Amino acid sequence: MKAIHCAKLCLAICINGLSLPGVEAGETRSLRLGHFPNITHAQALYAKAGGHFERKLETPIKWSSFNAGPTAIEAIFTDAIDASFVGPSPAINGFIRSRGEKFVIVAGGASGGAGLVVRKGAGIQSEKDFGGKTIATPQLGNTQDIAARVWFAEHGYKLREKGGALTLLALSNPDQLTLFKKDEIHGAWTIEPWLARLEVEAGGELFLDEKTLWPDGRYATTLLIMNRDFLARNPKLTRNLLQALVEVTGQINDDKIGAAKVLNAQLKKETGKSLDDAVIAKAMERVEFTWDPVAASLRKSAEAAHQIGFLRAPPDLKGIFQLKILNAVLKEKSLPTVAE
Repeated sequence: MKAIHCAKLCLAICINGLSLPGVEAGETRSLRLGHFPNITHAQALYAKAGGHFERKLETPIKWSSFNAGPTAIEAIFTDAIDASFVGPSPAINGFIRSRGEKFVIVAGGASGGAGLVVRKGAGIQSEKDFGGKTIATPQLGNTQDIAARVWFAEHGYKLREKGGALTLLALSNPDQLTLFKKDEIHGAWTIEPWLARLEVEAGGELFLDEKTLWPDGRYATTLLIMNRDFLARNPKLTRNLLQALVEVTGQINDDKIGAAKVLNAQLKKETGKSLDDAVIAKAMERVEFTWDPVAASLRKSAEAAHQIGFLRAPPDLKGIFQLKILNAVLKEKSLPTVAE
């Protein structure tokens, strides 16, 4: 018995001392990764469906699904996850709240795919018709919520809580669709595939595609953030993750029809319902899948949030990007690097 015990102890010590193929000695042997069940988080859905990240990292991944960014940021703050795909506004807010100490942006995920859909019969024909209306956004302080607040403020609207006539109502995306069908909201500023679902399933009309508000139509919709301490302890794992992200992004862009089938099947697993072919086709057309975080748009979003009073102080985003590892991966693959 003593010999068996010694053998087991020796085996455990040897295993713990080994460097697994996907990680360096001393690195974490798992990754806790967050995402949303949205088309703008396509790389996460695609990789989750096919095990692409696990194979590249050669280590287990514990996936967590969120409805909107602020919830994912809280999970980062409480060390419930190590990294997450998230929208720019929660990333900005979380970075400022933690004084830049909790996490950094290590890559992008998507550009585009957001906008404002209005209900037919809501009496909205132009920018002048939103007085007295109720417009939903996915969550207070999420990327689409901030975008809506900025746009309406620029067009002279005051919110009801500030004595105005326009109501912005925070609703989860499924609840938006339900209330839209019941004629209880007049529109929604949201993200794919929910834009397309509001159009196809609820007869809504796309009033504004957000890309029309940005130079060259490019703006960050999805970013990949990572806990600073986790990044410092796991450079090899991080490099493998970003290599996998670049490869999966390429696979999606090379075959969007095939990717749509994979994404649809994964969405059904996560939400209980697959998308109509017309819905996913519209959604895929509106989203640019990219590893570029489109840094300039992030800074512009932060300045706009400050202008409307959502951020009290001028935003200091120094150090929010750590793209060195991503750019090293891109150079290895002879792809253009991205700017901070």
